Amino acid sequence: MDKTYYITSAIPYVNAAPHIGHAQEFVYADVIKRYQKLLGKDVLYLCGADENALKIVQAAEKAGQDPQAFCDAHNEEFLDVASKLNVQFDVWQRGTDKKTHVPSAQKLWELCSKSGDIYKKTYTGLYCVGCEMFYTTDELNSQGECFEHPGRKLDEVSEENYFFKLSKYQDFLLELIQSDKLLITPDTRKREMISFIKRGLEDFSISRSTQRAKGWGVQVPNDKDQIIYVWFDALNIYQSGIGFGWDVDEYKKWWPANVHVIGKGITRFHAIYWPAILSSAGLELPHELFVHGYLTVDGQKMSKTVGNVVDPIAMIEKYGADAVRYYLLREIPSYGDGDFSERRFVELYNADLANGLGNLISRVAKLCEGLSFEPIVHNQFSPQLKDALETYRFDKTLELIWEEVRNLDRYINDNEPWRITDKAKKTHILQVAVNVLQTIGYDLQPFLPETATTMLEQFSQNNIVSKGASFQRIS
Repeated sequence: MDKTYYITSAIPYVNAAPHIGHAQEFVYADVIKRYQKLLGKDVLYLCGADENALKIVQAAEKAGQDPQAFCDAHNEEFLDVASKLNVQFDVWQRGTDKKTHVPSAQKLWELCSKSGDIYKKTYTGLYCVGCEMFYTTDELNSQGECFEHPGRKLDEVSEENYFFKLSKYQDFLLELIQSDKLLITPDTRKREMISFIKRGLEDFSISRSTQRAKGWGVQVPNDKDQIIYVWFDALNIYQSGIGFGWDVDEYKKWWPANVHVIGKGITRFHAIYWPAILSSAGLELPHELFVHGYLTVDGQKMSKTVGNVVDPIAMIEKYGADAVRYYLLREIPSYGDGDFSERRFVELYNADLANGLGNLISRVAKLCEGLSFEPIVHNQFSPQLKDALETYRFDKTLELIWEEVRNLDRYINDNEPWRITDKAKKTHILQVAVNVLQTIGYDLQPFLPETATTMLEQFSQNNIVSKGASFQRIS
C-alpha cells in the first residue's frame, strides 16, 4: 500500500472575499485528508492563491490598490475561512511566490518548449476575463456570452501570443480518459470530457502580452513582452508547492497527485489541458479528478448584484463549524448541484444535530451516570462507509451514519433502561449503546471533527459523565 497521499483543491482567484462555495470545496478536501490519515497514510493537502490573472489587476484597480497589496489582503481571508472550518492546509502556495512558484512555472514552460509544443502566432478572439480564456462563438450562449459568466460582455482581443499544441494530444487524451488511467468521478463528467475531445481539440493560447497584463504575472522565459497565461501558470501551483523546480526529493515524494478536487466549471482545464501539458513536459499525470457541482442560494445563482452571496464566516459564527460542515456534506449532493438555504439549514440542524445526534448523546450519557463501563477501541470503517468515502459520496456516508443514530435511538426506546433497577442488566444494555456511540464518533471524524473528538473522549471512559447539549436547538 502506498503510504503517501497527495490531495489538492482548486486554486481560488483571490479577487474577492471567499463565499460558501469555497467553504464547500475546502471541506470536501478536508474530509478526504482526514479519512486517508485514519487509514494510516502520510497525507499532504495543498491549496493556494491564483494571483497572476487579468481579473486580479482589474479588481485591484477598482479597489484603488496595488495588485500585490490587494492579493495579500484577500489571501488572508481564504486562510481565515479554512481555519474557522477546522480545515488545515499542509501547503498554501501562492502564485506570486517568487522563490518557489515563479522558477517552477518557467521550468514547466521550458520543458514543453523543448518538446516542440509551444509556438507563437497572432490571434483574434473573444476573451472572457472571468474565465481567463478565449472562446469560439459556438461555445457561447445565444446572447454571445460565456455560460460561466452570463451577462458579462466578452472582449474582442487581437494580439501575438504563444500557443500550446493541444491538438497533438487528442488521441492520447481520449485513451487516457476512456481507460480511466485518469479517473474522473462522477462518470457524467467523464462522459462530458470524452464528448468534448471527440469534437476536436484546438491549440490554445498560453501567454498574454505584458502590456495587456500590465506587467502582472510570470514572464515567459526569454521574452519580456509576454506573460505566462493564467491556466498554464495556475495549474502548476499543484507542483510548485511541493518542490517542482526547487526541491527534487520533496517533489518525488508527493507527485503525482492522488486526486484533484475541483468544481465542474473547470473540468476541461484539469482533464484536458493539464494532462496534455504534463505529458509534453515528460511528467507523471495525476491519478484522479473528483468533480463536484455548484451551489445556488435559495434557488438562485450566487451573485453580488443580486446580493445573495453567503459569507461562510458569518454562518460559522452563528451556528458553529461542525454545523456548517454537516450541511455542506449532508444536504449538498457531492456529485451534483445543491442549494444553500438558511431556512433549510435550520431545519436540518434541528432535525439531525439537535434532536438527532445531540439528543442521543445527552440521553445515553445521563443514563450511564453512576455505572461502570468497559471502553472499546474502534479503529476502522465498515465496508459500506469505506466504499462511500472512497467514491466521494459524502452525502451517502452521512446518510449511513445517521441510520446508526436512528437505530440506536430506537434501541434505547425499546429497552427502556430508565425503568430497569437491576444494575448489571442496565449496564449491559447501555454498554451496547456506548459501543455504538464510539463507532459513530469514529466514523464522524472526517466530517464533524469537533463533535467526534468530544464523543470519543466522553464515551471512552469507565465512568461516563453527562455534559451540556452538543447542539442547542434553534427556535
